[in-house]
This record gives sequence, C-alpha cells and structure tokens, in this order.
Amino acid sequence: MAEPPQKKRRVDEEENTSKLDDGEEPYVPYVPVKQQRMQRLQKLAAARGSQHEVKAASNAQGEDKLDEEKEEERQRERARRERTLLKEAQEVQKKKAEEDAHKTLEKKVEEEESEMLAAIAARRKLASDLELAKGIQYTESLKTSWRPPKHIRERTEEENARIREKYHILVEGEDVPPPIETFAEMKIPPAILKHLKSNRINSPTPIQLQGIPTAFSGRDMIGIAFTGSGKTLAFCIPAIMMALEAEARLPFIRGEGPIGVILCPSRELANQTFENIQAWCSALEKDGYPRLRTLLCIGGISMSDQGHTLSQGIHIVVATPGRLIDMLEKKKFNFDGCKYMCMDEADRMIDLGFEDDVRTIMSFFKSQRQTLLFSATMPRKIQDFAQQSLVRPVLVNVGRAGAANLDVLQVVEYVKQEAKMVYLLECLQKTPPPVIVFSENKNEVDDIQEYLLLKGVEAVAIHGSKTQEERQYAIKSFKSGKKDVMVASGVASKGLDFNEIQHVIIFTMPKEIEDYVHQIGRTGRSGKTGIATTFVNMNTPEQTLLDLKYLLMEAGQKVPAFLQSVEDPRVAQGGVLKSCPVCGGLGHGIANCPKLEDTHRRTMASHRINDGGGGY
Repeated sequence: MAEPPQKKRRVDEEENTSKLDDGEEPYVPYVPVKQQRMQRLQKLAAARGSQHEVKAASNAQGEDKLDEEKEEERQRERARRERTLLKEAQEVQKKKAEEDAHKTLEKKVEEEESEMLAAIAARRKLASDLELAKGIQYTESLKTSWRPPKHIRERTEEENARIREKYHILVEGEDVPPPIETFAEMKIPPAILKHLKSNRINSPTPIQLQGIPTAFSGRDMIGIAFTGSGKTLAFCIPAIMMALEAEARLPFIRGEGPIGVILCPSRELANQTFENIQAWCSALEKDGYPRLRTLLCIGGISMSDQGHTLSQGIHIVVATPGRLIDMLEKKKFNFDGCKYMCMDEADRMIDLGFEDDVRTIMSFFKSQRQTLLFSATMPRKIQDFAQQSLVRPVLVNVGRAGAANLDVLQVVEYVKQEAKMVYLLECLQKTPPPVIVFSENKNEVDDIQEYLLLKGVEAVAIHGSKTQEERQYAIKSFKSGKKDVMVASGVASKGLDFNEIQHVIIFTMPKEIEDYVHQIGRTGRSGKTGIATTFVNMNTPEQTLLDLKYLLMEAGQKVPAFLQSVEDPRVAQGGVLKSCPVCGGLGHGIANCPKLEDTHRRTMASHRINDGGGGY
C-alpha cells in the first residue's frame, strides 16, 4: 500500500525537470513576508559591515602611526632621563674649560673670588628685627651738637687730603669730616687732656686724628689700624662725651640708660675697656663734671656687685654678647634711649661665632643709633658686609687691613717639635720680663706653664677653660709685675694692652695669619718697639708659611732661607698677588682660605648637632 505514492512522486519530479529543460521559468517557492524583510535587513547589514571594515582599517593605520610617534617620544624621554647630572656637569665643565682657555689666569681667579664673595655676602644686614620686618631704612646720620673749630671748617679738601697723606690715612665715604691734629682742637675737656698727658699721650695717633672727629660728627664708621695704635681711645671718648652731654641736659635716674654700649669679643678685653672708661670718667668728675656710671657686663662675675650702678641709672655699658643678651632679656636695663654702639675687634664680632648674637642685641634698639666698628684685621668681606648695615659710613684705614705693626721686629726660627721647650728657655733670655708666650692648644698652654715653673720661671697661664677668677688673677699678677711670663691661648691676643711688653714668643704658629698679627701686636705698642719670635717646623702648614713669608716681606723684615724656598703656585702660573678678601692673608686666595674652611667646618658641625638634637 506504501509503494504507489512513491512512484507518483518520482513521476512528478521528472515532469518538473523536463519543463525546466524546455526553457520554462523555474519554480520559486513561496517565502513569507516577515522572512523576506529579515533577508533584506541581513543584506543591508552585510553592506554596512564592509564599509565599517574599510573605516576600521583606515583608523587602525592611523592608530598605528600614533603609537609609533608615542613610542618615539617615550624613547626620547628615556634618553633624556639617562643623561645624569654627572654627564651634564661634565658637559658644563667641558664648555667652561673651552671658554677658560681664552681667558688669562688673573681673570679666572677674579671671577672665582667674586662668585665666592657673592655667596658669602648673601646674608642679612645687621639691623633689628623690627627694622627688617617693617623695612625701616635710615638715610641720614645722627645729628650732634659738636662742630670743629672755624679755622678747621674753612680748610679746603686739598688741605685735608694733604694732612691725611702725611699720616698715611685712607678714607672712603661721603662728606668725610676733617682730620684734627690736636686733642684741644677736638674740644675734648681739659680734665681728660690732663689725664692723657699724665700717661704720656700728648698728640693723637693717625686713627684718633681722623676717627674722633668722625665719631663726634655722629657718623657711622669703620676704623682699621694696626695693633697698639690707640683705637680704644678713639671710640671711648665719643661715647663719654655723648653720655656727658645727656647727663648735663637731664640727670639720669633709676631705670634710665644706657646712652652707649661697647661690645667686646672677650671678657679680658671688655674688662680692660671698662677700666679705661672709668679712669677717664673719674678725671672728669674730679674736675667738677657730672658723675658718669659705667656697667661691666661679662660672664663669670656677679652682677649683684654692681647693683648700686643699676639702681642709679647707667650711662655706658661695656659687655660681651652673651651676658648682655641675658641682662636685656631679664629687663635689668633697656636700649630704648641708646644712641651709640661700638664693636671692638669687629671682624670677630660679625663673624659666624657672634653674628647671631649681634643680631639679637640689635633687636633691642628702638630707634636709630650711631654704629662704629674697629679692628686691626678687617678683611674686605667684613668691610663690604658692614657697609651694607651702616648709614652713610666713613671708612678710616691706617695702613693695609691685616698688616703687621711696623714697630715689631719679627724673628722666625725653625725649631723641631721636641726641641721647642728647651729653646723657649733660651728665647726668654733675649729680653728682660715681662714676656708673653702664645700657643693655640689649651693643653699645651698648661704644659708650658708647668715646665717654666719647674725651671724656676714665675709664669701664669690663661685660656678659655680657666675660671674667671683664674683669668683675672693671671692678668692682674702679670700687669703688676708679680709674674714674669704669661702663657696664653688666642683669648689674650685680641686687643689686650700690657705695659712694657718687649718680647712675644709664638710657641705654635696659628693657622690663620690674622691671629698671628694680633699676637705679635701685644708688643710694639704706643710707638714703642718690640720683638716677636715665632717657632715653625714641619707641622706648620705650607699655606700658613706662605702667608707668613709675604707678611715679613711687606713689613720689610728678614725672611729666613727656609721660608724663601716656599713657592707660591699663583706666581708659578703667572697670577697676581692680592690679599685674601676673607682673612687678609697675602699668601692665598679665597678658594683655599683656612679661615673660610674653618668657618664652614664649624657651621656643618653645628648643623649636625642641631639635626641630632631632641633624641632620647
């Protein structure tokens, strides 16, 4: 029953096939409308897809190009990073070397020094915090009632220049007051003139001749003169006269004053200045002038001993920075009416050791003051820095800053380290006592004193580790003549005045040449002559020996053969000899200055201490 239908289907297919073969239209099966729409949509989608592929291909090509550019930029950036600071520094050095090849040695040295000086000079000027904060700047000097005599005022500038040239005085500044050749014409009271004559001071020294009129005129001043030239008188008399005028106008009572302050770097120098001022004020009081009260403000002494001075008002304060700051902070007195400030040995006061203290002291001033800076060794660096801090300053220079006193005969001897003690006894026989022996090492100072005592020499010692009582006893017994020899560290070399010192022995040559200048300056003072014997050996740095060699040559002293053989590399390279602007040494430049190296070392040490502070 199943077979007949199958046959019938095959017959139908054969019939259809035969119809196609005869050229008839093929049979198209029926497709529903929904399915037709789907087919058309699929075709459209296929057509659009081909267009997107073309766009995608073109976009892909663009992106590949961008990727290549980014990769190149990354490679350039990587190359830039690979150029280290060292390579850049090498390139800079190479370029500089090429430029330097066209310059002379002198120009290169000048450029190096100017760069280093510019770095050093980048410091705040000396002024109070209030003045710095408010931008207060004074343009006019303090007005005073003092006037030089009429015949001096009528002198021409040519006449003044001839007088300065006669006394080898160099001045810088605007409207410099005229030099005056007698104390009487300076209008100093007869009582002080009489006291000066009793001490065989009859006429002013060059620094006094120009410095006192400058200070009397109210001008800020930088005074430079060799040791023993009378700088103390040049800055103390103006302070006394200003205080005397203020007291005569209206007497001081409790809580008032001071009118003037004198800062010193050491206790001994402050005490010496205090005693001089007291002597001059006593001379005035005996002649009927008002009594002037002076306060000594230094460490190591009890301020209660001077309570009677504090209770009556103070005219002048002589102080070291640390104790002065302590007294000001405790409000024992104030600087509300202070109009005169002098810094003795100013190069040491402004140097890093005391600069912060000086700024602190400045902050207690409430109004303008007259500022004076005095020293025997004031390098160009300190002069430039000080002039920025002063108002229309006058620079008074007698001789080169840092030069040795020409009244001192300098003898330099080569002595082996182990033979120094024995040779010291021989040197002590050159002149009668008193004699000062200097050494830079505190332990060595004690050893020398002990050795001299064992040999029967009456000797005392003074250095920074001694108590104030021991230091005062040493100076008093030496000045009075009870002791023949004083063995001292650098603390006794700055400004101290000892009578009749004919001989100074420098047992250990200081590294900084300006310390040497101060040490030999303890003799040959006030026009007298003296001898300075210096021991050097293989332990003395060659740089120091070169400084010493040029200092001897400048002063016209005999240069021993072993110093003659010390060669200056600057001369070998065709350079020019100039004094170091930092320390004044003639044997080196700023690039290898021992003082600058020591200052840098101390600064770094203080930074390490500060960084390490606060720990447990």
